[in-house]
Amino acid sequence: MSWWRISTDTLAESRFVISALAETTACLLALHKDVAAHPGERQWLDACLPAYRARLAADPITALLVWSALRPGWIADFVVPPASGAAAPAFHDELAPIRETPADQVHADLEVALRGPVPAGLRRPDLAERLADLLEWLWMELVRPDWARRRRVIEADVVARTAQLGQAGWAAAFDAMRPGMRWLGEGRLQVNRYDFPPRDLSGARLLFVPVTPGVGWVSWAADRYAVMYPCSGVLAEPDPAPVPDALGALLGPARARVLVLLDTPKTTTQLVALTGQGLGSVGRHLRILLDARLVRRRRAGRAVLYDRTAAGEVLIRAQAPR
Repeated sequence: MSWWRISTDTLAESRFVISALAETTACLLALHKDVAAHPGERQWLDACLPAYRARLAADPITALLVWSALRPGWIADFVVPPASGAAAPAFHDELAPIRETPADQVHADLEVALRGPVPAGLRRPDLAERLADLLEWLWMELVRPDWARRRRVIEADVVARTAQLGQAGWAAAFDAMRPGMRWLGEGRLQVNRYDFPPRDLSGARLLFVPVTPGVGWVSWAADRYAVMYPCSGVLAEPDPAPVPDALGALLGPARARVLVLLDTPKTTTQLVALTGQGLGSVGRHLRILLDARLVRRRRAGRAVLYDRTAAGEVLIRAQAPR
C-alpha cells in the first residue's frame, strides 16, 4: 500500500478545491478506460466515445501518447499536476503548466509510467502541447457544455463531505472518499493499494478535489499534494425523467421535481445538486411535502434521508401515460 505522513498542521490547513481541469482529466481517464461506475456514466461514455476515438484516430501520435501516459497503476506526472489551490481557477490557467512542461521532463515522466524507454514515435518535443490540445478539446466539446450541472454536483459533494467532517472527523471522511483510501493512525493516510514508498507532507498543502466520473488519482508537486476522488454515484447520474405537466401544475414545477426525484432515498444535499435549487428552497419544498404526507424522513447513521410515502407513490403513478 502507498501512504502519506500527514502532520496536524497540514491536515488543519487542507481544503476542498473545485477544478475544471481535474474534471476534464477525469473524463479523459473514463474515456480511455471505457469502464462506467454507474448507468449515468455509461450513457455519457456511449455518447462521447465515438467523437473521442475519431479524434485519436486522426492523430496517431497523440493516441500513442495517451496510451503511454495513462498506464494501469501510474499516470505520467506531467498529465496530472496537482490543483493550484486557487478558489476558482480558470480552465486555461490550470492547463498552462501542462502545456509548458519541458520536453525532457515529459520524456522522463513517460519512462516512469512505461517502466521502460519511450517509444520511438514519441521522441519529439511537442508532446506536452499535444496533450494540452487534447484536454482543451475535451473541455470545449464534451465537458464545458455540461459544466454548470457538473459543478453543482461537485459543490454538493463538498458540502456533504464538510458536514461529514463536522459529524465524524477526518478518519471517517477518508474511509468514505475513494477505494483504497483510509486513515491508518499515527499520522498516516493510505492513499491507494499500490506498493509505493511513503511520502512526508510536512510543510506542504493538502487538497481534495472531487470529480464526477468514477475515477480517482493522487498527484503532487514540491509544495502541494492533491487527492482527486469521485463524487457519490447518485449525484453524478444524468438529469432524471421530466416532471409531468399535470403534476407540475398541481404542486409547482420545483416542488414536483423534488417529489419525482425521491423514487430512491436522498439527502437534502443530493437534492440540491440534482435540482440546481438552493438549499433553502429544497428545504421548504421538503417541509411542505412532509406536511402533506407525500414524503417521509428517516435517519440512516448520520444522514437524514427522504423518500416518497405510499401516498406520494400513488400521486406519481397517477401521472403515468395510460
